[in-house]
Amino acid sequence: MKFSLSWLREHLETTATLEEITATLNTIGLEVEGVEDPGAALASFRTARIIEAVQHPNADRLRVCQVDAGEGFERVQVVCGAPNARAGLHVIFAPPGTHIPASGITIKAGKLRGEASGGMLCSLRELGLGEESDGIAELPEGTAPGQSYPLFARLDDPVIDIAITPNRGDALAVRGVARDLAAAGLGKLKPWLVETVEGQGESAINWRITYPEACPWVLGRTIRGVKNGPSPAWLRRRLESIGLRPISALVDITNFFTHDLGRPLHVFDADRIRGGELTICRGAGETFTALDGSEHVMTPDDCVIADSSGVLSLAGIMGGAESGVSEETTSVFVECALFDPVAIALAGRRHNLHSDARQRFERGVDQALPPVALEAATRMIIDLCGGVADNVVSAGAEPAWQRQAHLEFARLETLGGLVEEPDHAVHLLEGLGFEVRECDARHVVVDVPSWRNDIAMPMLLDQQPDLPEARARAAAEGAVAINPEVDLIEEVLRLRGLDSVPAVSLPVHGAVPLPALTPRQARIASLRRTLAARGLLETVGFSFVAQEQAAQFGETPASLHLLNPIAADLDQMRPTPLVNLLAAIRANAARGYPDIGLFEVGPGFDADGQKQVAAGIRSGHGARQPGQPARPVDLWQVKADALAALATMGAAMEGLSLSADAPAYYHPGRSGVIRQGPKLVLGHFGQLHPALLAARGIDVPVCAFTLYPDAVPEPKRRRKGPPALSAFQPLKRDFAFVVSADVPAEKLLKAVKGAERNLIVAVSLFDVYEGDKIPAGHKSLGIEITLQPMDGTLTDAEIEAVCERVVAAAHKSCNAVLRG
Repeated sequence: MKFSLSWLREHLETTATLEEITATLNTIGLEVEGVEDPGAALASFRTARIIEAVQHPNADRLRVCQVDAGEGFERVQVVCGAPNARAGLHVIFAPPGTHIPASGITIKAGKLRGEASGGMLCSLRELGLGEESDGIAELPEGTAPGQSYPLFARLDDPVIDIAITPNRGDALAVRGVARDLAAAGLGKLKPWLVETVEGQGESAINWRITYPEACPWVLGRTIRGVKNGPSPAWLRRRLESIGLRPISALVDITNFFTHDLGRPLHVFDADRIRGGELTICRGAGETFTALDGSEHVMTPDDCVIADSSGVLSLAGIMGGAESGVSEETTSVFVECALFDPVAIALAGRRHNLHSDARQRFERGVDQALPPVALEAATRMIIDLCGGVADNVVSAGAEPAWQRQAHLEFARLETLGGLVEEPDHAVHLLEGLGFEVRECDARHVVVDVPSWRNDIAMPMLLDQQPDLPEARARAAAEGAVAINPEVDLIEEVLRLRGLDSVPAVSLPVHGAVPLPALTPRQARIASLRRTLAARGLLETVGFSFVAQEQAAQFGETPASLHLLNPIAADLDQMRPTPLVNLLAAIRANAARGYPDIGLFEVGPGFDADGQKQVAAGIRSGHGARQPGQPARPVDLWQVKADALAALATMGAAMEGLSLSADAPAYYHPGRSGVIRQGPKLVLGHFGQLHPALLAARGIDVPVCAFTLYPDAVPEPKRRRKGPPALSAFQPLKRDFAFVVSADVPAEKLLKAVKGAERNLIVAVSLFDVYEGDKIPAGHKSLGIEITLQPMDGTLTDAEIEAVCERVVAAAHKSCNAVLRG
């Protein structure tokens, strides 16, 4: 919500400074997001008059000007290259030391082609206020030299931007903000009186409502004989100050009241309305073209305004191009209605339409204001555009918005933490428009004003289905009783200043605090620490990526395509964080950092919904060692990363198996799938597919892994006993087996591990050989076993017996033959 300081002062009588106003807004909950002061950067510029302008003796395109810029610069010489510099012209002068916004330079006194120059004559473009021009700015005849240019041009009007919470629809009006500031003691709210415009005849256009759930009340008025055109300067400045583009007087008037009173209005060209009746009804599949040119198909849930020819407006959100006013408009019909906030919000989302009217209706507008607002709009239209008004026509009725709220003064301290005098609390509430109905030393009962839709409103409770009926009823009745009181407590505390509310710690339930992390959260934290300890840098990426990039890592179902992306290249929910990590690898490689390792733990999305994914990626080469070249990253590194992460999360490592059916974005011969059992997939690892890297323009080796933490079963919680440590030395033995080329090494390792479970504690693969010394279609697998005796030192015979069982198990399981 933006408003200028001068606009605020139209409703608030105050001597407070800009700093005091912004500080008060922050303390009463209307948080200031920014203040734009266009005049602050132009404070050094001043008005001036060229006394004399002669040709520069040493340059054809320069003129030497004598300039009167007021006190201190009564006659200063300025060298100027503008073709329109001439004697008697009133101009904008920048003295030495002035910063020029458009160019970023600071003016210094000096010489140009041998002639002294003590400043600069400026164009509006150089001040950042206009477009490109062929010369310096020309001010009106008779402008007094020496004035501050921001004051002369009325640029000394700061614009305040405040954040509005969803419950404060009344604060989306300049008058609403002024009312809050006045109640907080920062001035006095000026009275707002409206002159009634008597109708001169019956309206040729009437209302009919067939969708009262979305629109309970609507008013309208025909004004004949208007002349549309540009708005007066004061109205244009009001709208331009908050970033709105003036369009025409009729449209600008509706925009003015939308921001001034928080009361959206709409003007139809009355001559374009067919049938003499406007109906507020449900949509029925019609195609509607909005004022912004977008086309929308209406649904039965949409509330529309239609005539006999079709839909003219998506009610409460945006009017239609067919009935919009133009310079040729001579008769208008002004609409002023109440719309259901939920219906407006849902329709706006369905059609992806955003407007100032929607923003206000979906937060709730003043339910008693329509008749008065229509009179005010009528008066302004007649004053600015002329014309004659017909009688007001309406349909429906004003809703029964009247309600009461009560406050027990003692609760200001017990619930709010502030001791407040009852009289002062009542005074604060009266300043906000609450009318006292009953008051004593203990409590006060007030009537809620029509513009506060967030106070004492009916509420819906989402209670547990299995809650006993009596308890559910008591809870509902208690909530209805306490909710209005809590609303009033919040208002009193807010006006006292949120900063003055003391901070009170919640009561401590025990000497030992409860765990801050769930077991799942603790596992993820350990996972992050493990990957960081292995040299990977953690990143955080958008869950939105470009659709063509997401398609390289899996399916991109239409259900995960964004209809309203924040950027054109962020239109698809990512299937895996690898999409972002690969983009980071490419960006780092392009900047001279190809050797890097990254990881991210975040969401991935597929047709079944969202899942948590831990992904890591390594690129380039490892650190160089003395006497040997740097090794490129390989699949064994990312496999080790993945296994270390799984071990940290408590996966049963002895039950893991590997297969070669990794997703298509991995290299088909240099990748794998980590499983627990035949079906449960815990992750993937390997080199990324060369075609994928080539498509991204990456020319360094890249390996990656993905893990699914939610798929890792939680380890069984067992009471740990002391470790069984042996007093005897372990020993190792190496074997080389010749097996068929299609036999996985994992199958051989499992067979060997099971040959003697009481002695063999570890089995590892250390060599794979395929060459001319091995029969075709076969390979040699070198494995190392570790024997750990527990009861005594092993004899040679016992060791030989274990080795024979190893060879036999390998032959039985894999048809392996001990290599000679």
